[in-house]
Parts: sequence; structure tokens; C-alpha cells
Amino acid sequence: MMKKILVVDDEAGLTRMIKANLERTGRFSVRAENDPTVAIAAARAFDPDLIFLDVMMPQMEGDELAALIKEDPRLATKPVVFMTAIVTKQETGPGVSEIGGNLFLAKPVKTEALIAAIDKLLGP
Repeated sequence: MMKKILVVDDEAGLTRMIKANLERTGRFSVRAENDPTVAIAAARAFDPDLIFLDVMMPQMEGDELAALIKEDPRLATKPVVFMTAIVTKQETGPGVSEIGGNLFLAKPVKTEALIAAIDKLLGP
């Protein structure tokens, strides 16, 4: 069964690339959302297995959106992985890191790192 992944990032080029790369594996169905203010409605409609969230977006910060997700009974158990350009790969080291109990990936994000995060949280 394909895992459903929601990607929320204000950079349309990035979400298009992530969607294409993940779907190319044949393991994932991906919905990309570039406006965080509609991401909760998108998540309710799509019912993803996992949500990737950009940390810094103009309309709403990723941590604010994550808090709204955790308040929603239908979404509260969905794992959230943050993507950020604030910390570098040099600071985080290779692979997936954690801040405040949430996994996060340093941008630019490689497809292998996205899949590693998905597999870590949902199983291969």
C-alpha cells in the first residue's frame, strides 16, 4: 500500500521536486501545498500518513502549523518532519536530526533523506 505524504512549503519549485521524486519511487502518493493557511484543510481531505513542514513560511511559521495539526483530533497522531534552511547539514550531521521531539531535515533536502525520515517514522 502506498504511503500518503503531505508536503507544506511556500517554495513551489521545492514541493514540485519533492512530489516528483517521491512519487517516482512508486511507494508514495504525495500532495503538495504551498499555502500553510490551507494546509490543515488539505491534511483533513488527504489524510496523510506523514507531513513534511517548512519551518519558515511568510503566512504562518511551521511550528504554528504543527501546533494546529496536533490540536486536530484527526491529525494529532500524524508524524511531522520539519524542513529548514536555518540549520545546515554541517550542524546536523548526516541523515535525520531531532529538535524538540520532532524530526527535521536541513535544506536542501535530498530524496534519500526524505525517504529515510519516512521509513524511520512509518517503517519501510
